[in-house]
Amino acid sequence: MNIEPTGPRSLREIEMEVMAEGREWTRQRLEQRLQEEADRQGGVFPPERKPGSASAQSSDADAD
Repeated sequence: MNIEPTGPRSLREIEMEVMAEGREWTRQRLEQRLQEEADRQGGVFPPERKPGSASAQSSDADAD
């Protein structure tokens, strides 16, 4: 849904747009590769917490 501007665009604007597109492509590719690896290993990440295990959040709260 990109709307073309009526006037000329600066090189900086074009650069910022292309960099954002590249970051999104990279994020999607990383997500895909990580999902493929998780599927290959048959695991879930992050690992599911076992009942009764201490959480890191509660130990952080005690440190305050």
